[in-house]
Amino acid sequence: MSAVPQASSILASLGQATFVWDVAADSIAWSGNAASVFTDIAPEALASGAAFAKLIEPKGSIRSDALGHTAPARGGEGVAYRVEYGVRASTSAPVIWIEETGCWFAGADGKPARAQGVVRVDNERRARDEQLVRLSRHDPLTGELNRTHLIAALAEAIEEAARFRSSCAFMLIGIDHLARINDAFGFDVADGVIAEVGKRIRARLRGGDVLGRFSGNKFGLILRNCTVDDTNVAAERFLAGIRDEVVPTVSGPVSVTASIGAISIPRYARSADEAVTRAQETLDGAKSRRAGSFSLWKPNVERDAQRRVNIRVTDEIVTALNERRIVTAFEPVVEARSRQPAFYECLVRMEQDNGQALLAPDIVPVAERLGLIRLVDHRVLELAVAELAASPNVQLSLNISPDTTMDPDWSASIESLMRAHPGVAERLIVEITETVAIQDIDDIRGFVTRLKNFGSRIAIDDFGAGYTSFRNLRKLGVDIVKIDGAFVQNIARSADDRAFVQTLIDLARRLQIKTVAEWVQDEESAVMLREWGCDYIQGRLIGLASPERPWAVPAETVLPAAS
Repeated sequence: MSAVPQASSILASLGQATFVWDVAADSIAWSGNAASVFTDIAPEALASGAAFAKLIEPKGSIRSDALGHTAPARGGEGVAYRVEYGVRASTSAPVIWIEETGCWFAGADGKPARAQGVVRVDNERRARDEQLVRLSRHDPLTGELNRTHLIAALAEAIEEAARFRSSCAFMLIGIDHLARINDAFGFDVADGVIAEVGKRIRARLRGGDVLGRFSGNKFGLILRNCTVDDTNVAAERFLAGIRDEVVPTVSGPVSVTASIGAISIPRYARSADEAVTRAQETLDGAKSRRAGSFSLWKPNVERDAQRRVNIRVTDEIVTALNERRIVTAFEPVVEARSRQPAFYECLVRMEQDNGQALLAPDIVPVAERLGLIRLVDHRVLELAVAELAASPNVQLSLNISPDTTMDPDWSASIESLMRAHPGVAERLIVEITETVAIQDIDDIRGFVTRLKNFGSRIAIDDFGAGYTSFRNLRKLGVDIVKIDGAFVQNIARSADDRAFVQTLIDLARRLQIKTVAEWVQDEESAVMLREWGCDYIQGRLIGLASPERPWAVPAETVLPAAS
């Protein structure tokens, strides 16, 4: 076997072929294995640069442009070049991706006169590159656009709709209760549900609509040329397509519903951020009303006014924290029989520039809604510990928000303060809202255990307003139950409230848990509570919260005597 055929055979096995291109005459001479590289392409189509150029995609003089792109070397040396392109025998044939490397040589005029090099089939690398590009644009689970490219498409749709005065819609479709599916069946089943929901939405799209995965359980959908009526019809089509048939999974069939929040664009959203924010807000509202429902964003004067208030109050709270204008007031909790002070509840106040103070009901709900409550609770903790350290005979209770119970920074702060001030922990009562205990019973158990190890006591606040069972009270090791004042304030007039409160007190006593009755308004109620065995009372009858330190009152001042 001669060397040339052998070389051609090796090149063919590598998917390569060599060539010499006489640029001036526009003729190309190929190695004998060119046909194995350019399958199904006639030899005459490879014989000249002009003929070969007709096969190349994208169309254009890619090879010619590569020659002469760099100035020729001195001394007649060749100039290296490299170019990639696709070759297609016909419009119906698959593209063969080629990597061409070689050198070109200049003629007397300095322009390319001859080129020689190697072409190599590069389909696999091209496929990998395309896959990487696809992965950068699409969600790997559903195959739909990822969030980044969905938002980019939304911005483009808003701009286009504004330019052509057309109407579009943007939807956020959220799968209801996906966390329950995770807990019940595992993440693989939940992923299967997400993928199937994506397919069902995709199957009901019109041409030109754009679908993407917005987040874990949400899909974003851009509906072009879509009126309000069209949006309503489309939403029901998507909801029905998701809910009407169970989703088959490896763990069995799963029933799934979704909720939708939508907004008309560009009428009610002039930017992608605005559209997303309003669609998310509308979706949250739909979910809170009923799973599997649809809601379309509408202007709301009260909501917009509340937002302005939120912005203002956020600034006020942050400023008050920085300027140390978050302070505490102290409300006495007394023994039901002797009316002697047992401890004082610390209630947050925010001093304003005009000398007035905002009370806890004005601060806490807004701070919780705006995500500032943990900062407020940190400050109140510092104030309470400072009071306890300065007054060795005082006991204080401290209310904390649901978010704070799960805040590792707050836990670290209280542990640090307890170690820095020995003897303080035993005089601190931490009050936890009842709804927190029922929702996060396992997590909160660790929180409670750490506090009790320091010697602090735990109270469940507003007991009776939620769903905490006495079994959970026992499981948590709760020391005190504070009975919701809504049941206490009317016991003198309501037989139902009397029965409820008396039952709570009796059950708590059997579990050796102390009871506090809140919102005690009159002496008649106080007497009833005492006779039923309630341990402590607080409210208007005993005294409301005051910024003054009650334990500093002169000794001759006494509380109202028990009748």
